[in-house]
Amino acid sequence: MRKQFIKNIKGLVQAGEELPAVLRGKQMNQLALIENAYLALEDNEVIAYGPMNEWPGITDWRDVEVIDATNCFVLPAFIDSHTHTVFAASREEEFLDRIHGLTYEEIAAKGGGILNSAKKLNQMSEEALYDAALDRIHQIIAAGTGALEIKSGYGLSLEGELKMLRVIQKLKQNAPIQIKATFLGAHAIPAEFKNDRSGYIKLLIEELLPLIAQENLADYIDVFCERNYFSTAEMEQLLDAGAQYGLLPKVHVNQFSVLGGVAAAIAKGAVSVDHLEEIDENDLAALSKSNCVATLLPGCSHFLSIPYGAANQLIAANAIVALASDFNPGSSPSFDLMHVLSLACIKMKMTPQAAINALTINAAAAIEINETHGKIALGRKSPIILTKEMPSLAYLAYAYTENHIQRIFI
Repeated sequence: MRKQFIKNIKGLVQAGEELPAVLRGKQMNQLALIENAYLALEDNEVIAYGPMNEWPGITDWRDVEVIDATNCFVLPAFIDSHTHTVFAASREEEFLDRIHGLTYEEIAAKGGGILNSAKKLNQMSEEALYDAALDRIHQIIAAGTGALEIKSGYGLSLEGELKMLRVIQKLKQNAPIQIKATFLGAHAIPAEFKNDRSGYIKLLIEELLPLIAQENLADYIDVFCERNYFSTAEMEQLLDAGAQYGLLPKVHVNQFSVLGGVAAAIAKGAVSVDHLEEIDENDLAALSKSNCVATLLPGCSHFLSIPYGAANQLIAANAIVALASDFNPGSSPSFDLMHVLSLACIKMKMTPQAAINALTINAAAAIEINETHGKIALGRKSPIILTKEMPSLAYLAYAYTENHIQRIFI
């Protein structure tokens, strides 16, 4: 049995037995924190924690690793509830196109974007895709992420989507952190179906979904509900089909335009609605009354130079707000949630407390793992971060190029 005792912790974050399953509205600016604390682990399971002056002491010090965390913080590892971690190749040529003035949508219209990734992925073997993704996951963990959602959506064919989902299934089995899988066959219309949208949707519903269910390859279903991609009506049709196989919605909405997709997705039981760079009063009202998580992706806004999500408007409307990386090769080629934390504070004016809540408790709710992840509590074995020495918790967001992580317990 491996025993670890972390003492003199400057601040033990998100620790408690009675913390809520989600935080919404004004609650998001309040962060559970125990100052000058200790944490005891046995085989990564939390067995005791609290203020140092209440520490009962250890009678048997044999084989106990003692870690002095003076001036350091301990917090639950972040949860990344929206990623495209399985892909074939980078797309820096499109990065250059944007430098020269093309927009994301203009690049897509000339065959770039999602279709570019699909072409590359369909030329790559399942084994090579798996090896590349597993290597990324180890890098993701080292950056402080303790659980992950991964989408398909770069296959855009029966064989390609199944290949991606089988890779994600294998990653679930072999990666050291928990992974959730999302079927995003409705990411774009493939070139061969350019003049037959209904034919592609029929392929997704009648051919792909039954096979996905047969192999138990997905936890969720996603649709890119956006102009030039999939309409709100098409999204509703696909979500209804997914529901027949027990797949709950986690959907892309409002990245470039407001189409009514937020309220429609909520009505279909969406666990989360993601992006929300554009939003209106109807969306805010729908989210204020819902347990659907509003997931914002500031890394994408930064990379594409598009608006940032209105985090504080959502918080003022009493919504449940999460943050995620949107890690993908085209619009957000970074998995670093510490950078997302900084962007949320710098560009969206979230408080560090709200941003940490959005990356822990609320992000866990966005992939339905809040019973095991997102906080530090007795009996939990979810990954934990020990920071380097720092003057305050706000320093995590303030010093945005520093590596703040001293150690991950996993």
